[in-house]
Amino acid sequence: MGRQVNRLNVRFVQTVSEPGQYADGGGLYLLTTNGGKRWIFLFRWNGKRCEMGLGAARDVTLARARELAAEARNQIREHNNPIEVREAEKAAAGTEPAPPQTFGAFAESYIDSIEDGWRNEKHRQQWRNSLREHAKALSKKPLVDISTDDVLGVLQPIWRTKPETANRVRGRIERVLSAAKARGLRDRDAANPAQWRGHLDVLLPKRIKLARGHHAAMPYAGLPPFMRRLANRDATAARALEFLILNASRTGEVLGARWSEIDGDTWIVPAERMKGGAAHTVTLSDAAVAILAEMRPGDPDAYIFPGQKPASPLSNMSMEMLLRRMKVERFTVHGFRSAFKDWALDCTEIPDEISEEALAHIVGSKVRRAYRRGEALARRRRLMTTWAEFLSAAPELSAVEKEAA
Repeated sequence: MGRQVNRLNVRFVQTVSEPGQYADGGGLYLLTTNGGKRWIFLFRWNGKRCEMGLGAARDVTLARARELAAEARNQIREHNNPIEVREAEKAAAGTEPAPPQTFGAFAESYIDSIEDGWRNEKHRQQWRNSLREHAKALSKKPLVDISTDDVLGVLQPIWRTKPETANRVRGRIERVLSAAKARGLRDRDAANPAQWRGHLDVLLPKRIKLARGHHAAMPYAGLPPFMRRLANRDATAARALEFLILNASRTGEVLGARWSEIDGDTWIVPAERMKGGAAHTVTLSDAAVAILAEMRPGDPDAYIFPGQKPASPLSNMSMEMLLRRMKVERFTVHGFRSAFKDWALDCTEIPDEISEEALAHIVGSKVRRAYRRGEALARRRRLMTTWAEFLSAAPELSAVEKEAA
């Protein structure tokens, strides 16, 4: 009895979703993965198993796939390799078969197309570096062939040891594959193999969350004596950290500050250096203005807190290293913003939205923010003055304490 042919039907081809290889007979198979469905023709040539692609199921109907398989069988009967015949025909027509688009090549082009919308150069580098380093196994793999098993192969080695990195890599793979689907390079009906909810979340163990206090904050009660110790250190990093604490600012906002941004007792941080992408007005207390005077105003384009190299700011790690030298390395520079917020909530009657605006957090609608900007600045100035007074409340250090500082 001959082998059964025409085993599949149109409805099955349209609805099957379980990954597998389904035989229609005569060497024709429907190959389904999480990345889509495609037709292949399997045959042996000179004792070796060969696979000939016949196209995606969304483009090639079952009837057409059977016709292509029949043509391939006829070539074999005539002692011709159907793959070689097809390539020769394309070459004769002047159309060399285009190689399949790989994940690595498409990821690079995708990042190129969207990175102009990213303000942070470090973010751009992290996108590329994380995919090159952790998704290297996907780099040369055709987009259409990437499956859930491939994504798991990337994530499982780092899922427990580097949970935050693993989650970012997963998200970036998901975006790349979604973009590939939008470009028609993957089956539009197929699920994204890097999707988390309802997919990878049932295949991977629960992520280890970061311990509470990732940006560990010094309790605000300990800040006045700390500020006294800081004032007794003769270093640019110490002045920068004082300025940062007084203004509840972020590291990048302070280290990138130039004299042109200062106008009396106001500091305008430009949009490109703000996390939220909008310019931020900082109301400077007398203590903050005094630090600026100590740094001696210079050329408008000069950095307020210069580094050792000419025309360069302090290193990003300068303030963190200072905390280590002061034996308070368990706290982070970013944590001083949390200390300010806790103090504002516990020790003042000023509305929460005022301290939120001082932290450059977005509060209310765009119209509402524009309407109340003048009042908010005045109230923020009072808040930051009160904060500065609180920070200076500790008594002078003794001679022994100054030596230890």
